[in-house]
Amino acid sequence: MKELHEPEDRPVSTPKSGSTGTAGLTSAVVRARLASHFADNGWRPFRFQQRVWNAMQSGRSGLLHASTGAGKTLAVWGGALLRAAGPAGPGSMQVLWITPMRALAADTVATILEVGAAVDSRFSAGLRTGDTPPAERRRQDRSPPFALVTTPESLSLMLSQPAAQPRLARVQTIVIDEWHELIGNKRGVQVQLALARLRRLNPGLVVWGVSATLGNLGEAAEALGAADPLLVGARLGKRHDVHTLLPDTTERFPWGGHLGIRMLDPVVADLDAHGSSLVFCNTRSQAERWYQALLERRPDWAGTIALHHGSLDLSVRRWVEQGLRDGTLRCVVCTSSLDLGVDFSPVERVLQIGSPKGVARLLQRAGRSGHGPGRVSRVGIVPTHALEMLEAVAARRAVAAGRIERREIPDHPMDVLTQHLVTVGLGTGFEPDALFEEVRTAHSYRGLDRAAFDWALDFVCRGGASLTAYPDYRRVEQAADGSYHVPDARIARRHRQSI
Repeated sequence: MKELHEPEDRPVSTPKSGSTGTAGLTSAVVRARLASHFADNGWRPFRFQQRVWNAMQSGRSGLLHASTGAGKTLAVWGGALLRAAGPAGPGSMQVLWITPMRALAADTVATILEVGAAVDSRFSAGLRTGDTPPAERRRQDRSPPFALVTTPESLSLMLSQPAAQPRLARVQTIVIDEWHELIGNKRGVQVQLALARLRRLNPGLVVWGVSATLGNLGEAAEALGAADPLLVGARLGKRHDVHTLLPDTTERFPWGGHLGIRMLDPVVADLDAHGSSLVFCNTRSQAERWYQALLERRPDWAGTIALHHGSLDLSVRRWVEQGLRDGTLRCVVCTSSLDLGVDFSPVERVLQIGSPKGVARLLQRAGRSGHGPGRVSRVGIVPTHALEMLEAVAARRAVAAGRIERREIPDHPMDVLTQHLVTVGLGTGFEPDALFEEVRTAHSYRGLDRAAFDWALDFVCRGGASLTAYPDYRRVEQAADGSYHVPDARIARRHRQSI
């Protein structure tokens, strides 16, 4: 694995172009129009962005690691546009953009649509998540956009549909946003298996992961499944201001089991002294309680304070997100639903209620403020009990030293594998020997032996050794030609709903 990394990245100049036509969309034209778009916004491409453009244009896969707000989206999206350059121009659905969050997905579509339109009107983009209405999904199936922004679950749903296979086979580029958020859990394993399947459909697939907070970069790049992945890093001198809000007295500060409401007065005073702020809580119930407490203490803030988490209605979440972008909301109390990638430039400050549960998460949430190159990200830790005061000190020291924890990649989780067998059986069906070799190209299953694979196959065919008496566990059956499929429409419907 080759690493491209310089001590400091500075913008470099690129010539502008006045061409606006769609014919003869060469790579030179795409680069010129990208440069023109940058110049129109008062920017110049960073060297790391141009490295990614060059690598993707030449067919290289890899991992981009840069601080929050550095311009990672423009780097990988520019590379995807360059890959589509040619006499024919952009074709039907050539880019899949995988994101772990619905809020981030909507923000990503807006960004890439703006840049795509500046280069060529045919660079369209669509959104496909759990919030996407059925009518919009059907429209996408009939007329796919050039780039589809989706989630791991929605991608698995597409793999379970035979009609989607021809569209997926034409995909040339895959971007996995916020790879650090996926790599350490089973959703990341789900992505690995999907990539293995898509590479079988198109062996020339280019895959790029995008991350801001990772301690094990080499392993994270390898987990994307590409041969000889390229690691591109950017050090833009991102600064973080991390401090702790302390109680007036510690004599009666609890040792655990509290939501931190006794810190309400210091938090209100801090919010009153700053502009737009995000208040992160680790659970939805804690977020609800803090939202109510803030309104009770400051009823005059009604209409300028809001709540955001994944269980709220889509219209409410979109209203809150737009209010943050417009700067009309003083404060939003939220959960992890807003801690990834979303650009809320007016946000001046972030507060973390309770332990951040890791340095990476603290930096990720801090990055919601000062979102841009050269800006300072400010975060205040609000301990809810005495031991979290010690955690806050440790977190500040770790940030100052640049120490970020590793993300441990799950090792061949069998539950994810059995679900994937059913998904593929629903899609095109499979032949066990070929699928076994395909699965082993996924990083988490590189050491999978045939006995374990056969156990998973037996489990989806007859429920294994313990569930043979239950027909619902006979989800996959062998056809006369030796291939395996899901023949029961009821089981197929239930499996898609469970995804």
